[in-house]
Amino acid sequence: MRYRRTVKRVIDGDTFLVKRAINGTSKIRLSGVNAPEKHQFGGPTATNVLRGLIGGEKVTVTPVGRSYDRIVAGVTQNRRNINKRMNQKGY
Repeated sequence: MRYRRTVKRVIDGDTFLVKRAINGTSKIRLSGVNAPEKHQFGGPTATNVLRGLIGGEKVTVTPVGRSYDRIVAGVTQNRRNINKRMNQKGY
């Protein structure tokens, strides 16, 4: 199942919040992307890259699993594969 949601806030280079919850959580983690945390080397850059791609935008979230309190998902925005874009940028 796919969900269309608006990005509320980018947390770091692989996690963001949506305005309306999906299956009880608003926290989404990009599947197959392992960006550094905000406080780690390269973290602020990764966060800004993701924010530039999807910050405030409508995205399509396709859940593939769950990890802790987050939905792990494939994410697209205007038919652009955000997971793939982040991987191409080295995350």
